Parts: sequence; C-alpha cells; structure tokens
Amino acid sequence: MINKIVASIAEALADVKDGSTVLIGGFGTSGIPGELIDGLIAQGAKDLTVVNNNAGNGDAGLAALLKTGRVRKVICSFPRQADSWVFDELYRSGKLELELVPQGNLAERIRAAGAGIGAFFCPTAFGTELARGKETREINGRHYVLEYPIHGDVALIKAEAGDRWGNLVYRKAARNFGPVMATAAKLTVATVHELRELGELDPEAVVTPGIHVSRIVKIERTATQAGGFKKAA
Repeated sequence: MINKIVASIAEALADVKDGSTVLIGGFGTSGIPGELIDGLIAQGAKDLTVVNNNAGNGDAGLAALLKTGRVRKVICSFPRQADSWVFDELYRSGKLELELVPQGNLAERIRAAGAGIGAFFCPTAFGTELARGKETREINGRHYVLEYPIHGDVALIKAEAGDRWGNLVYRKAARNFGPVMATAAKLTVATVHELRELGELDPEAVVTPGIHVSRIVKIERTATQAGGFKKAA
C-alpha cells in the first residue's frame, strides 16, 4: 500500500545529507514552507546550497537557516529587500556565495531539471554581467545565452491539501515555485494543512501528482493563517 504520510517533520527530513542542494518553495513569504525550514535547522545538515526566489526575510524562515551558518551558497532572483539584513551581513563578509538568476530563468532552469532537458538557450541576460563566461548563440537574428538545469537533492514545499499517494493541491499564490521544484528533486517533502482520502481530490484540480512527492506531513494552520483562509474563502 502506498502511503507517503509521515508522522513528523523530523522523520521526513531525517536523511537530508550535508552538501545537499535544497529547493525551497515560496515567493517572499507566500507559500514558504516555514515548518520544514525550521525542521531542517533542527536536523543539522550543513554545507547546503539553497535555491529560492529570494534570500530570506527578517529573522525567521529562510533567514533563520542562513543565520545558522550552514548554507554555503544561495541561488535566487531577489537577494536584497528592506528586511534582508541576515543575507546582507553574510554576503558582505564573504561567508555566503550568491548565484543571481533572473526569475524567469530560475523557474525554467528548475523546470528543465524536472523535464530531463540537458540545457536550453534563453535571451534573458544576454550582454549583461549575468551572461559572463556562458556560451551564447545567435538564432534567427536574436542572441541567446545557454542555461543549465538546477537539480535538487531535496525540495521543501508547502501545499494546501494532499492524500496518502502524495497528490497535492495548493492555495492560490502559495502555489508559486512548489510544482516545478517537486519535479526537480530526488526527495520532495511537502507540508499540507489537510489530508484527504483517496478519490476526494478532484483529479482535474491536482497540480502536483504523487509521482513527484516522496513524503507529506500534516501541519496545523496558525491562527493568522486560519483567519486569512476563512476571510478569503
């Protein structure tokens, strides 16, 4: 019997190894799998490469993970914002590497990993510092830059509901990078607020099929989340 539900976040993350590339869903704070990030901090893996849309907000979540000193490199599109002081300090002191990737390229590089694409040409960043050292090519009169997939050892994502086979649905904008990251990692762990019986999820509404999900953990909705959910429903 296929059952991907695990009892705790600690169990779900127990075998994350040092040196892993970790894909973390979320767009800013929307859809960020905070409970899984806290679990990764407690788990203790180090020398990590983290892939996310940004480089942390305030002192919680991804910023808290960076603050542990166990992240070697960040691959993201928006490393700096008003509350990115943890990233700023680590980067300026030479304690953290940064690979800056335009947002569309970031999504496509992750998608390419999941689709088994070896590389692709994209016009974004041609003629800029971000294209330095990369192969370029002119195709039909337009210049392109060769980009390579971003594969993950682990993907941490947040969904709204799932079943024991690992099928997932998301809540509105919280969906963002989760679906593509789930396809691009060897191990995908998802949190859900609701567990459904097999057949309860409309197949036409399933965004991430269970084939891409390794483990799911049910988490409680916070008072803030619950209030926002009811108001938006």
